[in-house]
Amino acid sequence: MIDQKQKGEVFRAMHETGCFVIPNPWDVGSAKLMTRLGFQALASTSSGYARSTGVNDYELTRDQVIAHVRDLCEATHIPVSADLENGFGHDPEDCAEAIRLGADAGLVGGSIEDFTGENGKLYEIEHAKERVAAAVEAARALPFPFMLTARAENHFTGDGDLADSIKRLQAYQEAGADVLYAPGLRSKADIASVLASVDRPINILRGPKEEVLPVAELAEMGVRRISLGGSLAIVAMDAVLKAGRELLEPGRFDFMQGVAQPSDIAALMTGNTEE
Repeated sequence: MIDQKQKGEVFRAMHETGCFVIPNPWDVGSAKLMTRLGFQALASTSSGYARSTGVNDYELTRDQVIAHVRDLCEATHIPVSADLENGFGHDPEDCAEAIRLGADAGLVGGSIEDFTGENGKLYEIEHAKERVAAAVEAARALPFPFMLTARAENHFTGDGDLADSIKRLQAYQEAGADVLYAPGLRSKADIASVLASVDRPINILRGPKEEVLPVAELAEMGVRRISLGGSLAIVAMDAVLKAGRELLEPGRFDFMQGVAQPSDIAALMTGNTEE
């Protein structure tokens, strides 16, 4: 078992060379599975966790999210970063407090985004930059390395203006962010444009709407980190949907064919081979 300082050092080093996939568990069980599979770090998913509780993204409170990431951190020995949404408030101090609370819960990384929470509305760039700067200051005051990711949400909740996204990422780089992230970049050309415009590690989201590019190709382009957001949670829920429809309509159990054995899942999750 390594302590939080060591986790922070490991996580920081992972961003210095090469490219790694950081999958997104939505509960303790999925965090344990991903750890045992061999991933080197994990990141929470706000949408995946929200849906697992029966609500939509952005409908959870700060206390709920912090309790959730504490559970994730306690479930694994590897570094955990978290989606801390917009810091759960509009002021720079809200972002700083979200970082402090996340760190207290065991995180060694976290993201702050520029989406206001109102449909289609992002913070003005200067205010968004101040929010990132406050989060960076809080992260630097911690007694261990904490990778602060700044997110430009234009392609998720704005109009998808690439030039605006790049301008925002450049501002967040100036504010001191360790990692830059514009979720929703769908094409290789857009990713290349972002990579050419900043000099910090870039996180790229791969989901059902993005162009399918293998890890090796993204790594060759210079991408440092690849996350999946709520995609794995969607895959799990999709399996339940398909199985449920098969049970209700033809009344068959074909969905069970080819699935992992309970003993294999138990062995990965807990080391116990009994069902």
